[in-house]
This record gives sequence, C-alpha cells and structure tokens, in this order.
Amino acid sequence: MTRNIVTTSRRNLLRSGIGAALAAPFLGLGVGSLARAQGAGGLKPLRFASNASAICLAPVFVAQDHGIFEKHGLDVEIVNFGASTEALLEAIATGKADGGVGMALRWLKALEQGFDVKITAGTHGGCSRLVALQSAGIRELADLKGKTIGVTDLAAPGKNFFSILLHQAGIDPETDVKWRAFSTDVLEIAAERGEIDAIADGDPRAYFWLHDTPDKYVQIATNLDHCFENRVCCIAGLSGSLVRDDPDTARALTRALLEAQDWTVARPEDAAKAFLPQAPKNRSVEDLIAVLKDQTHDHTPTGADLKTEIAQYAEELRAINVFRRSTDPQQFAERVYADVLTA
Repeated sequence: MTRNIVTTSRRNLLRSGIGAALAAPFLGLGVGSLARAQGAGGLKPLRFASNASAICLAPVFVAQDHGIFEKHGLDVEIVNFGASTEALLEAIATGKADGGVGMALRWLKALEQGFDVKITAGTHGGCSRLVALQSAGIRELADLKGKTIGVTDLAAPGKNFFSILLHQAGIDPETDVKWRAFSTDVLEIAAERGEIDAIADGDPRAYFWLHDTPDKYVQIATNLDHCFENRVCCIAGLSGSLVRDDPDTARALTRALLEAQDWTVARPEDAAKAFLPQAPKNRSVEDLIAVLKDQTHDHTPTGADLKTEIAQYAEELRAINVFRRSTDPQQFAERVYADVLTA
C-alpha cells in the first residue's frame, strides 16, 4: 500500500529516535506551563468522547495530561462513554460532543446510515485478536468452520473484522460459523466451559490472555496480519457541524490528536501511565507499554491514504453483507472523510 509522504516521514523519524528529540521541547511542560505560555484564557472549549477502558485510546489522555490540547489552543473535556460506542457516536453526531476516537469497524456502518460525523485522521492499527484455548485444537482460520466464536456483542468490531478474514479464507461468516455474545467478564468462562470455541476481543484483555498464560491460549489472527499490517484500526471523528462551521478548531483538534500519537510512540511510558487508572487490576506500567508497542501507533494516515483504507473497509464490509450492496466504497469514503488539515 502506498503511504503518503507526511505519514511515512513521521513514522521513520519516530522509529529512528529523532521523533523523541522533536517532542523534547514539550516533554517537560505540564498543562499549567503551556497554558501560562499561551496566556490566560483564550482556549477553545470542546467536549471529546472516548472509551477509557480501551488502551489503544490512551493517546487521548496523553494529549490531556501533557498539554497538547492546550498547545493547540483547546480546552478539552474528555467524556468517558465506556464501551457504549453507539452512545458515543450519537453524542458526536448530535453535537453533544465535538469529536471522539473509536474503532473504524464499529463506526463505519453507522456512518453509512447517515450519522453526521466526519473522519479526519486514522490513529493507529492493531488491538483486535482472535484467540482460542490450546486444548480446542484450533490453529488457523480454516479450523473455525463449524465452530462458535464468542464476541462482546453481535455488532462488535472484532466480529466485523474477523468475518472479513473468514470470508477471504473461503468460510462464510454467516453460515459456516456461529457467533455468540457474552459480557466481557464471561468470555473466558464461556471458552473454558466449551460454550464457544474461540474469542474475538480487544486489548488489553486479549493481549494479557496470550502473554499471561501462553500454554493456555493460542492466537489465530489479529487485525495486523493477513495483509492488514498497514491498515488503520481506530479513527478520529468530528461532528459534521464542527467541520463545517469551525474548520480552524477541527484542524487544531486533529493536529493535537496526531501529535499525541507521535508522543505515544516516542514516550510510550507516558501513555501507559495515562491509562494505568483504567487498566486491569495488578497491571504495571511496563505491562501496558508492552501492549502499546504491540500496536502500530505510528500508523496515522490522513488524506488520500486514509480514504483508500476507508474504501477498502467499505468494500470488505459490503462483501460480508454488513454494508448495503448499493453502497459505492469510493463514494462512501469521499463522503465520510473530511480533509481538515490542508483546507
């Protein structure tokens, strides 16, 4: 996949360590220092919707904790919607929140249905895993034919993503496998009881299942393999009214979110510390750093690159009957993406 020059340059700089040097002027500045540097007041108040239980969204809290929002002239209140993505999206679409970050494969169907939310950037790749108990004897996608997969709900992004992989592997995700929904806390128990044969879930839970008990679980697939290594997982979405009526603020917010992604790559310990209060019990900063490094927080596409990835998802979701057959993937991508950075 062709990557744009801006995205690739940022990725290479951070990987080489130069990114840490670029971030250095801000690393020692807390919120108070940056606010004073800008002068009292003058910050644009915004409400930002997020899911505090998802470690991949930790950069949002990095932006708050380390003054990145203030640097871009924003006074951001983060509203935690937990796992209620529908409520989060509705809040953005109705103007109760100005923006948010969430999983593309949860959001795109709602956007196809007309939610007034515009995608302005991709924020990272990775965080969805398909795992099974070692004792189940499942090692690859082909082994799942005729099996039952547990998910947190039947519209979960993991269900959508792994349905795409199953379809590409020649397995009908609607008829060749069965999907069963369980609450987050029950998924493991359901697998141990034999009620499901595999689990599609996200980090940090799925990561720790694999790394805490490697003799118990095996990873079948993730959203960073099977040719999805350079595909975005989560996206930044802003309310349509903000993009139309206040493009300068939309640009500032998107730039702040991208800077927080760069910061997370350069200083993953800061993102881990920001997420620690929401982390599973008895987890250390080092544990959380390992999860973050297993994701691709340096994959932050914008512009033509992001529109290409959105169109690819739309085509794949149409193939598994999540999107309407009448939806044109390219037109959909053009409609839901807003280029606020170069406007």
